[in-house]
Amino acid sequence: MRMPEGHGSHWFLETGKAILCVGSCEPGNLPVVGTGAFQTTRTWSCRMIFIKIFSGFFMSIIRGMSRYSKIDCVSKGGFVPYHFRGGCIMKKRTLTALFAVTALSAAMMAGCAGKAEKTEAATAEETTTEAAEETTEAETEETEVEEEDEENYDTGDASMDNARNQDEIGDQELMVVSFGTSYNDNRRLTIGAIENAMEKAFPDYSVRRGFTSQIIIDHVKSRDNVKIDNVGEALKRAVDNEVKTLVIQPTHLMNGLEYTDLVDEIAQYSDAFDKVAIGEPLLTSDDDFKAVIKAITEATAEYDDGETAICFMGHGTEADSNEVYAKMQDMLASEGYKNYYVGTVEATPSLEDVIAKVGEGEYKKVVLEPLMIVAGDHANNDMAGDEDGSWKTEFEKAGYDVTCLVRGLGELEPIQQLFVEHAQAAIDSLK
Repeated sequence: MRMPEGHGSHWFLETGKAILCVGSCEPGNLPVVGTGAFQTTRTWSCRMIFIKIFSGFFMSIIRGMSRYSKIDCVSKGGFVPYHFRGGCIMKKRTLTALFAVTALSAAMMAGCAGKAEKTEAATAEETTTEAAEETTEAETEETEVEEEDEENYDTGDASMDNARNQDEIGDQELMVVSFGTSYNDNRRLTIGAIENAMEKAFPDYSVRRGFTSQIIIDHVKSRDNVKIDNVGEALKRAVDNEVKTLVIQPTHLMNGLEYTDLVDEIAQYSDAFDKVAIGEPLLTSDDDFKAVIKAITEATAEYDDGETAICFMGHGTEADSNEVYAKMQDMLASEGYKNYYVGTVEATPSLEDVIAKVGEGEYKKVVLEPLMIVAGDHANNDMAGDEDGSWKTEFEKAGYDVTCLVRGLGELEPIQQLFVEHAQAAIDSLK
């Protein structure tokens, strides 16, 4: 983009990242517009270009290093999950890589003083390639750091969990589909417990598992050498085993984006089976909301003393289905549970909204519990973590005595039975 009048005849393209001076900086040797390369005329000397660019690049390195100035979280199990929020531990190799990049960039900047013989097209191509390689290397480095830290985090014994990926299925299969979690103990206590309830309720069906998060599947395989089928693999296994009747029961909380994606994927296999049915998510009908409210209030009744705000943390979504959280709050209030509050990690009501609502009361204590099927990364870190920004920390800053109940909804027997009812409805629809 050309600079306005009064700024001389120099102009450059700003990419939002460090701008590299490549090729010759002699007057008239300008890369093609849109390549991200610096462009100059006789107004700018190469020395000025070097000073401005290198100082900006060096500051970006410092800012990058500042991300690692503290440990904002320990290793994660699940997106996200399963993904880091905040800073990570900076390894020696990361420091080495950053200083190496800095030194290399300095040398490249200094090369601007020489006269290169490259054409404009070649310069543009090199700039694009270098930028892509730098981005890829940075992403790879960060991913490796996260994976190393995550592997050092004890989430329990994976061998105690039944991956349910066996063959010899038979004619009828009930596939329980979950987002998943790499927290081994919690996976067994939530998803595993729901699957066990299905197996007990439907002895004529072989219960199998499918996860929708490939990141979690890959991490569990890498860390624990445990193979969990994704939905596509689980469907192929059913086809290979010549299953005739397939019932899919998702453990999703709501009919949101992931549930829609699941329905679309299963539709591609509709001709592979004689009969196919899909159960509804946990919160579908008003009766479902009432059943969940009954389950969570009974499980936390000992804390409902009038001095304690009991806050449930959901995930949140950009889809219209996010309205389930507001509906849950309204129904809790309408049924007399005035000390109960509902918020989300990634949508509304936000943590700030919940703190504000709690602040309207005269509470001294706060109990936090996830409104999620599993208690994985979000529950352990976003809710109960000790880092700044977690629900626990922010409520403590507000002056409350905080208790965290790190358990997923899937641990509650009434929730397991509600999923069984949904599966039963799906089976009944085939008759």
